[in-house]
Amino acid sequence: MTKPHTIDNLILAALPREEFESLLPHLESVSLPVGEILYNSGDAVEYVYFPGTALISLVTHINDGLSIEVGIIGKDGMVGIPVLLGDDIAFEEALVQIAGSATRMRSNVLKEKLTQTHSPLLTLLLLYTRTLMKQVIQTAVCNRLHSEKERLSRWLLMSRDRVESNELPLTQHYVSDVLGLGRESVSNAALSLQAEGLISYSAGRISILNREKLEQVACECYRVVALNAERVATSI
Repeated sequence: MTKPHTIDNLILAALPREEFESLLPHLESVSLPVGEILYNSGDAVEYVYFPGTALISLVTHINDGLSIEVGIIGKDGMVGIPVLLGDDIAFEEALVQIAGSATRMRSNVLKEKLTQTHSPLLTLLLLYTRTLMKQVIQTAVCNRLHSEKERLSRWLLMSRDRVESNELPLTQHYVSDVLGLGRESVSNAALSLQAEGLISYSAGRISILNREKLEQVACECYRVVALNAERVATSI
């Protein structure tokens, strides 16, 4: 087991020193490659993951083979919320969207730690769960009501906020899958944003050139989720 030397994850970083040191023997640093499935829907969750530079999509599938992203988790959160809620069975597929670092812990260890009286980790995870639930709800609204261009803008901004980089190594195929849109729809929306000078779009990479204007194009769903996450972060 490789002990983490530095912690990029905001939940782990916010723990009191004594609490973090008690977890340290159980934490393992891992490198997550793009496209890796941490678990499928219905799988038992053996590990929970605290992303650092990696970005994870929560993806749901329907019977006709289509899939759509319902949530996105970066350094702000933890992958494996069902364990916190008392069930080791995954709700959705957890897919690595952007390769990077993460810290993981066995689920049984997490559950043992959360039974301790006045657990700071439990408090932080409950606050994050509220943020993730709001994101999932707002994403459902967005997918139903807003245009392809608004949805793409919202999604790019959310991804950017979690990796803290304007350079996103993303393919058109992947973006179309997680947004539940056809490749032509994604391509048209991206080309429109590029023509306005908001992004640079090429094979395998999207660069955000003007974040402020991209926020203006995005639907209100981005601002609702960002404001909620900011409110929770200030309470940590």
